[in-house]
Amino acid sequence: MSEWWTYRLDDFLLFAPRAYWRLFEAQNAALWPLQIVTSVAGLTLIGLVLCRPGRAPLWMGLALAPLWALVGWSFLLDRYAAINWAAAYAAPAFLVQALLMLAVAMLPRSEAFGRLDAIGWAGLALALIGMLLYPGLAVMAGRPLTSAEVFGIVPDPTVLVTAGLLLVAGGRWLPALLPIPLLWCLFSGLTLLAMGEIEAWLLLPGAALICVLGAARLFRPLARPRER
Repeated sequence: MSEWWTYRLDDFLLFAPRAYWRLFEAQNAALWPLQIVTSVAGLTLIGLVLCRPGRAPLWMGLALAPLWALVGWSFLLDRYAAINWAAAYAAPAFLVQALLMLAVAMLPRSEAFGRLDAIGWAGLALALIGMLLYPGLAVMAGRPLTSAEVFGIVPDPTVLVTAGLLLVAGGRWLPALLPIPLLWCLFSGLTLLAMGEIEAWLLLPGAALICVLGAARLFRPLARPRER
């Protein structure tokens, strides 16, 4: 039996990269044209959080909760779990995150939200990467556009946009809302790294960014709300 240190990351893969990307093609085909709706909703949400920060919890809770539930059920449980047993355990975590986002929607408006300081700008960049860059990565990697990863349809861009908006919004509830996005970035990033995919170099640095900026946002004194 080989020693454990002789194993490489790709030795733990349970599937071929081709099987993985076919999941995205199947998901896009099954949900089309919902991609248009989720993309418009995501861009609108980013604008609302920036322009009306006092209502950030409401916007994020109402918009993101159903999308996390949809991704957890339709992609992780219904598709990904067929080739990766770990996805069956990740799906309930996505449903928990959906419930947490709904809880955020009920928060009072008296807390400071939507601060575009250095942390907020970094969070905004993370959200825009998930919204605008991610769908084009399939073409950049030489895969068909039908395997594009779209916010609200598959996990990775949905997680990045959510984490970015949470960093923009701030709030004392960050310790409850960031762990699941952080853990998913690590899990999916390592999976993609084992496959040698370019997306790994967005998710793994994204995980580090979420961890560092989340801690910085949490321990920084709350600023006065910019707008109510």
